[in-house]
Amino acid sequence: MTKLMRSLFLIGLISCSTLKVTYDYDGQTDFSKFKTYAFSEDALNLPIQQLNRDRVLKAVEKEMAAKGFSKSDTPDVLVDLQVKAKQEVSATATNTGGMYGGRYGYAYGGGTTHIDYNEYTVGSLFVNIVDKSTDKIVWQGVGSQTLDENASASKRDANINEGVRQIFMNYPPKKK
Repeated sequence: MTKLMRSLFLIGLISCSTLKVTYDYDGQTDFSKFKTYAFSEDALNLPIQQLNRDRVLKAVEKEMAAKGFSKSDTPDVLVDLQVKAKQEVSATATNTGGMYGGRYGYAYGGGTTHIDYNEYTVGSLFVNIVDKSTDKIVWQGVGSQTLDENASASKRDANINEGVRQIFMNYPPKKK
């Protein structure tokens, strides 16, 4: 990931597009045994701009507290965070002029086709819950969305808090 994309990531985790959230988990894990957490070193050094890193960490702390967790020096789980950003392109074709129907339903004409290309960045935040006793990921939530590079500071706060809240909606997983 380029430095520019890292800097842009999470500027507006939620923009005008819909946040896509997915999650996965180990079905053999008893999530009720986890009560304490700490951030992994990678999470504390997330390779994004410091203000946004602080926003993400605070949002995760808020959600962990809402799930009944408390921070600890001897945690049951580690919260590991990762970010990824990728450039995507969409194309829209527009046909103009020249088409008309003949007596037997034939189409005649020239016309032109114009193609518009739209480049945008899709950012993803990965939240991994790692069982400290086994050092294995037992739950992963991912939120992905088109980034809003022009979001204000207050909008960034709101966007990141809402994005992290939506990621944690599926933690702990429901028993089947």
